[in-house]
Amino acid sequence: MHNEIAKCRNEMMERGREFLERIHSSRGRIADLCHPFVLDGSTILTHSYSRVALNVLKKAAESKKYFTVYVTESQPDCSGYTTKKVLEEERIPCKVILDAEIGYYMEKVDMVLVGAESVVESGGIINKVGSYPIAICARQLNKPFYVLAESFKFARLYPLNQEDLRNQFKDSHEKAEEGPLFKDYTPPAFISLLFTDLGILTPSAVSDELIKIYT
Repeated sequence: MHNEIAKCRNEMMERGREFLERIHSSRGRIADLCHPFVLDGSTILTHSYSRVALNVLKKAAESKKYFTVYVTESQPDCSGYTTKKVLEEERIPCKVILDAEIGYYMEKVDMVLVGAESVVESGGIINKVGSYPIAICARQLNKPFYVLAESFKFARLYPLNQEDLRNQFKDSHEKAEEGPLFKDYTPPAFISLLFTDLGILTPSAVSDELIKIYT
């Protein structure tokens, strides 16, 4: 019995190491694909806190490009300040803006870079609340809205609207009718491109990749 438990523990640890290696490799691949889109002298808007987005910005800075980043405060947990701290450590010029200021600052940016908690079958994304209005604003002002996501975040989900998120995909601490939202759904029509470890995809290509993953 003891040997079986030890064997199971070792197997779980090995799988954990493999998964961590896959995460690191995926983020490196995404950074390699996306950082050429960050041009010298550009201004970027990012939302909340995303490790893969930070990797892209670090890679661009390492390529001797000078650019400025606006970071949304990202209520209700104010995770944008965590992003600001990391960017400052990398000596990347940045400023935290209020979530309500995206309309004003969108006129000043060249692109939007966001991560994703999940990429769904439609090619849309589930991400930190506030992503959807940012995408709407970007579309209205003709600014590219780029999503950065590892392929293990591709999910066989098909939310049709925000209410689906509220009722079906809510976090354990979110109640159906009260309390702040932590996620929203951004439809594929508002997404310019998705940068993934599988390559650079259009939203319409996501369903094909999901078929490959799950068959």
